[in-house]
Amino acid sequence: MSEVIFYQLGSKILERASDVPEKAKQVVYYSLAIGHHVGVIDTFHPMLACEDSLFDRLVAKLPAGEARRKFDGLKRFGEIIVDRTHTRLLGGALNSIRDALDSEERQWASRFIVALAAIEAEPAIYLMGRVKP
Repeated sequence: MSEVIFYQLGSKILERASDVPEKAKQVVYYSLAIGHHVGVIDTFHPMLACEDSLFDRLVAKLPAGEARRKFDGLKRFGEIIVDRTHTRLLGGALNSIRDALDSEERQWASRFIVALAAIEAEPAIYLMGRVKP
């Protein structure tokens, strides 16, 4: 049986030891946001895991549309990225099916919605979902 794990960006590390001048901090922040092209390493920590059967049950309850397609991409491609462009879409879809979820699914959805709120509060944060065999 495989497992679905969502990792949350924990920190970004610049590959240099020098201090960043105050005037350049906005440029550095932008560079961190655009990522690996400028020597930035992302570090992730697992924030939500479940058996793939739970994930499949939950996704099956979503109505057809973009949110379901996004979650289905995890199984289709083995990995998805969830960033600020997905927070309202996915959060709204999960909230819309809350009454149809069993307690285990509801707990997972609630924790995922909290992670989406963290992305809304700090756009540099994002999630990476992976299927672990």
